[in-house]
Amino acid sequence: MGTGSCGRPWWPLLLLLLPLLGPAGASAQEDEDGDYEELVLAFLSEDDGPADVAQQVAIATFHRCAKALRLPHVEYIEEDSSVFAQSIPWNLERIIPARYKANDYQPPNGGGLVEVYLLDTSIQSGHREIEGRVTVTDFENVPEEDGTRFHRQANKCESHGTHLAGVVSGRDAGVAKGTSLRSLRVLNCHGRGTVSSVLMGMEFIWKSQLAQPAGPLVVLLPLVGGHSRVLNAACQRLARAGVVLVAAAGNFRDDACLYSPASAPEVITVGATNAQDQPVTLGVLGTNFGLCVDLFAPGDNIIGASSDCSTCFASQSGTSQAAAHVAGILAMMLTAEPDLTLVELRQRLIHFSAKGLINEAWFPEDQRVLTPNLVATLPPSAHGAGKRLLCRTVWSAHSGPTRMATAMARCATNEELLSCSSFSRSGKRRGERVEARGGRRVCLAHNAFGGEGVYAVARCCLLPRANCSIHTVPPAGTGVETRAHCHQQSHVLTGCSSHWEAEDLGTHRQPMLRPRGQPGQCVGHQGASVHASCCHAPGLECKVKEHGVPGPAEKVAVACEEGWTLTGCSALPGGSLVLGAYPVDSMCVVRSQDVGAGGRTSEEAMAAIAICCRSRPLEQASSELQ
Repeated sequence: MGTGSCGRPWWPLLLLLLPLLGPAGASAQEDEDGDYEELVLAFLSEDDGPADVAQQVAIATFHRCAKALRLPHVEYIEEDSSVFAQSIPWNLERIIPARYKANDYQPPNGGGLVEVYLLDTSIQSGHREIEGRVTVTDFENVPEEDGTRFHRQANKCESHGTHLAGVVSGRDAGVAKGTSLRSLRVLNCHGRGTVSSVLMGMEFIWKSQLAQPAGPLVVLLPLVGGHSRVLNAACQRLARAGVVLVAAAGNFRDDACLYSPASAPEVITVGATNAQDQPVTLGVLGTNFGLCVDLFAPGDNIIGASSDCSTCFASQSGTSQAAAHVAGILAMMLTAEPDLTLVELRQRLIHFSAKGLINEAWFPEDQRVLTPNLVATLPPSAHGAGKRLLCRTVWSAHSGPTRMATAMARCATNEELLSCSSFSRSGKRRGERVEARGGRRVCLAHNAFGGEGVYAVARCCLLPRANCSIHTVPPAGTGVETRAHCHQQSHVLTGCSSHWEAEDLGTHRQPMLRPRGQPGQCVGHQGASVHASCCHAPGLECKVKEHGVPGPAEKVAVACEEGWTLTGCSALPGGSLVLGAYPVDSMCVVRSQDVGAGGRTSEEAMAAIAICCRSRPLEQASSELQ
């Protein structure tokens, strides 16, 4: 998924005549002026067909070159090419902060074990950027070229793959310089392939890994097709085997969830930004977006290896280039820490990305809340990262508008679901709850009658050795608020959720946590069932933060302090119809639709309530208990 421009035009072929003028040079040029004109200009008849044009260009070029070499002032002929300013490319400067030391990501014991598999076009493996780093496998499965007019030029067939290989591991313009790559050809010279070709390529990787287990593997999928259930299932299979997959979000300026492999939950899906950290526009199209995108990365005018020659460079743009940057970042992280899992890698990428830089107005209005405002940067090494509590927000697919429609968000394996919330653009919903399904807890959100649909929003965290549970209290009855709390003294409250059956309850008091007077309790409406998410983990501590406004507001937010991570997000509504609450990084955002004060007092004003947690080192937690 990349578009590009390089220093070599298609035609007419431009010849650089390099004259070495001696004493008679001026008169020689004057005498041969007619021949010189004939060399530089070649006109084609309007009646010539494509085959005639190609033949005439080839013959004319040969004759002109031969004629030029007979001129006394021409020593040799060279094709025009590009030259570049020698500064650090903007994309590398953006993703690798200058504060990082060069040896932070050196491989342990002096050996790099990470391999990146690239499923793309063929590759010019002899290019100076990647020479000695790329192994061209014997796998090739591509469809026939379209039409009889297409002429296979090796440099064109290898353009996309060579450029991406250079972005990943090129010695000058690459992210993870020196990383080993293995190339599988699944795209033809047009850049077109089939789902079956990609599946067979992934099967090839699977069998290679089984036959000869190696170190960490990163699979780069810089390609996009329509949504494919079988392709997404293949990604899931590889991911469960420990392979890290990175995919291009797509260049259709559309919802990435409509495409594969971008929509596969096990894949790290990457959108593209430009040098101003804004979404890439490609003509009338541009980068894809939406809840299936994990983060964005540089993907505009990226300088990398060109297949035009072994020392040429070219500029290309697209989400393929963005995905290649993230693949390079992951290779660097795995080089330093080979035991990192996909879950840990994704959490670190999200936590240490640059936040809030993208102008969300570029996205369609209904996609802005769903699209992550994250631009990838290289996370610090394990020593610099410390033992932080890492969490991410997972949005469900839209439930649909039917009365009993339900949306479900789930965390990845080895992630803990610490809280569950819901969001509806119409405000008509029946809350949310956590439920066990298939041995794992999931976040469910319920649509209401007349609603346009709802989203479930899960907060998924890395919490090793955690023991988590849900404590549910049924509706208390008329005149009494429903309260839920953690039963075990060693457990801390990480989130509150609540659901109800009454269709109009969403306009009344919603589930909330009362920090004043009853810390550690979830409080909900008398007609709602309230659920308290409680966890025990070594060194885990949590606290509550609240921010409210004295009257109706469309948006209220509260953020956790530095060093603390948001695990729970809920709302205390006032005179507004609450659309829902959702986390954005470590900030809890509550959205509402103003429906008038309705006689409510300032004490009932809408507020955002955040539960903030952190994981302290075990030795520190033990010393404080003594």
